[in-house]
Amino acid sequence: MATVRRIYSDFRGVDFRGEEISLQRSPDSLNMWRNYKDTQSIRTRPGLKKSIPFSQPVYGIYGFGGSLLVHSGNALYRVDGETVRLLGEGLKAGKSQGFAFGSKWFFLDGEHYLCYDGESLAEVEGHVPTTSIGRSPSGGGKALEDVNLLSDYRINTFLGNADSKVFYLDDHDIDDKILPEVTVNGDPVKVSSVNAKLGIVTLTDAPAKQDNVSIRFKKHVPGNREKVVKSTMAQIFDNRVFLAGNPEEPNTLRHCSLEDPTYFSQQDYYREGLDNAPITGMAAGNNALWVFRAPGNAGTHVFYHTPSLDGDYGKIYPSVHSSVALGCVGKAVNFLDDMVFFSPRGMEGISGNIQNAQAVHHRSSMVDRKLLAEPAYRDMLLAQWEGYLMIFVDDKVYLADSRQVFTHEGHREYEFFYWQLEKAPLSTGVYEGKLYLGMADGIYTLEDTQPVNSWWTTPLDKFGQPGRWKTLDGRPCLAEASGERLEIAAKANGEDCFTSVGFFRRVKDAAVFRVKKKKCKDLRLKFSSPTGFSLETVTLEVQTGSPVKRIRN
Repeated sequence: MATVRRIYSDFRGVDFRGEEISLQRSPDSLNMWRNYKDTQSIRTRPGLKKSIPFSQPVYGIYGFGGSLLVHSGNALYRVDGETVRLLGEGLKAGKSQGFAFGSKWFFLDGEHYLCYDGESLAEVEGHVPTTSIGRSPSGGGKALEDVNLLSDYRINTFLGNADSKVFYLDDHDIDDKILPEVTVNGDPVKVSSVNAKLGIVTLTDAPAKQDNVSIRFKKHVPGNREKVVKSTMAQIFDNRVFLAGNPEEPNTLRHCSLEDPTYFSQQDYYREGLDNAPITGMAAGNNALWVFRAPGNAGTHVFYHTPSLDGDYGKIYPSVHSSVALGCVGKAVNFLDDMVFFSPRGMEGISGNIQNAQAVHHRSSMVDRKLLAEPAYRDMLLAQWEGYLMIFVDDKVYLADSRQVFTHEGHREYEFFYWQLEKAPLSTGVYEGKLYLGMADGIYTLEDTQPVNSWWTTPLDKFGQPGRWKTLDGRPCLAEASGERLEIAAKANGEDCFTSVGFFRRVKDAAVFRVKKKKCKDLRLKFSSPTGFSLETVTLEVQTGSPVKRIRN
């Protein structure tokens, strides 16, 4: 007989492709991870703890100015410690988007576009554009700003000629219930009459020659504001906010003016592709805004936008199709400078940049078997926390580890851990390094004080000699581990279930266990706890014997 010494260590993550895998991975693990701030061993994840109760489902959690802004039910709240203050009601009871821009915070739910300035919450009041300047009373002049989708108001400026009281606006069919506001050299003047149909404003007195005349008028265009308000996705890029996700224009991307989320020109939009396959994700990185669409009839489903200067329109962001044909059915995100999206095949990453051809490389081979079988795969939530990309699918969580990557079939992939939560989150938020999970009854956080059932199993191990019998004769085996309650079990030769070989309490550094198995071709170990444990290394020895001639059932 020969002795084979086995050390399981440097645990990397799960591999759901089968049982005969790398000894550093587990074919069956639950609720384990590597907390790099604490230890290099794998350990049980923190448990869920209700931190902030709400009576209605939590659809959005956002950090702003040292406070949490919470979208619960049809209302928005501000949370400061234990103080919860209502900011506004009447919101859509569903998933929302929020983003900080400058000193203000903006909110979208597909029905409202709101702004919070730190004191009050209100519908966004759009910038009033000056659409024409230098006009004579009879018209002409120069076009200046585009119509703002978020404002029914516009301004025209004129030069008086001392004779005319009649001024022709640059549009017709203006609002006949709101009287235009007219100033001459900054001072208000009286309006004699208005022809709303023709867009003509008549003043009581004719302004003097060269006097500066400004006329502010209202013209409502049905559907204009809705083009912005019905958006459900927002991404900041190049000091502008880009919006998508309007179900009425599914493949349309819009952006605001420079550093002004209250001004969306009716001209600043782009159609992504020739078909109506909807935009499903946006991510900024590699000096571009990347836009991902669902699979459709077009050959390309990933586009990118980079700033360029146009002589007539100033800075523009033309749509350029990438060389990526694979569509996005889940979400997309910049994961620590890796542009990733979720296709029908799993998690994909884009290699290459806008200067050369892009290629898609797979990122989730270790978990595809489970991940793609999830019924809610396409409705996933994403959060980046502690160096992980957390993929929430109902109550399941797949954690892509940015610090553990490996080469698979010539490209980079991530190691993964796998969790199952006690509840399914409706929303996620990360603020000041803390992860918040929005549930049906409030906001939960992860706390080490909460007990969690977890386990880690080793792969099917043939100890490098698949054709020989092995014997474990009960000699001591060592698990460097800790935990209040730890059970160790083993199984061999494809047995249906694990058999316990040791139950330990208050393990601080290590547990010694013994395994007795005769005539086994292979072995698997399972370490589990109903409360939580950590595991660093496992050491055991087996005796190899005669060749396997017949497999006994």
